[in-house]
Amino acid sequence: MTMSISRTRSTTVAFAAAAALFAAGCSDDSSESTHTGEHVTTATSTSATAAARTDFNDADVTFLQMMYPHHAQAVEMAQLVPSRTDNAQLIELAAQVEQAQAPEMAQITELLTSFGKPAPTASEGHEGHAMPGMMTDEQMSALESATGADFDRQWLEMMIDHHEGAVDMAETELAEGTNPESRQLATTIIADQEAEITTMRGMLDQG
Repeated sequence: MTMSISRTRSTTVAFAAAAALFAAGCSDDSSESTHTGEHVTTATSTSATAAARTDFNDADVTFLQMMYPHHAQAVEMAQLVPSRTDNAQLIELAAQVEQAQAPEMAQITELLTSFGKPAPTASEGHEGHAMPGMMTDEQMSALESATGADFDRQWLEMMIDHHEGAVDMAETELAEGTNPESRQLATTIIADQEAEITTMRGMLDQG
């Protein structure tokens, strides 16, 4: 009888221990499931928030997608200057162009991404005169081969055309776009580049 009671107690203890382990396991699974669910919900919420932006139209997207490679070419042209001329005024102007347009390229990328659009590239839309003021490959090759006063003249003439193209695109954005940030960028581009056009025309007259 004593042996039977002992066995019964051992069995009860073993069963209780197993039940405790099983309960702990269920608790862990439930916790993990809950956390996973929270993670999915948070990720979905974040994704929905990112995709929910609707304060733009097709004109805004077109403006930004075209302006990025347009700016990229202007920066490329600006970077040619220091090694091809000793003209201090031109070197300073080229640096000004690069310092203004490189940050605007970053802003354009950020805006397009926030619209749920792919990040732009420097080669996108870079087919000759597909955009107003864009230089052809032949024009860029000629500029790269020039030096001294000949380079100065070519660069100024090309950059005036390039800036005028950017102003045209910016004016279209102001007429048709709706996104406040894109429109503000267009306003800045018009003001900055029209001022630089005036400076460059004055430099050509001096030459």
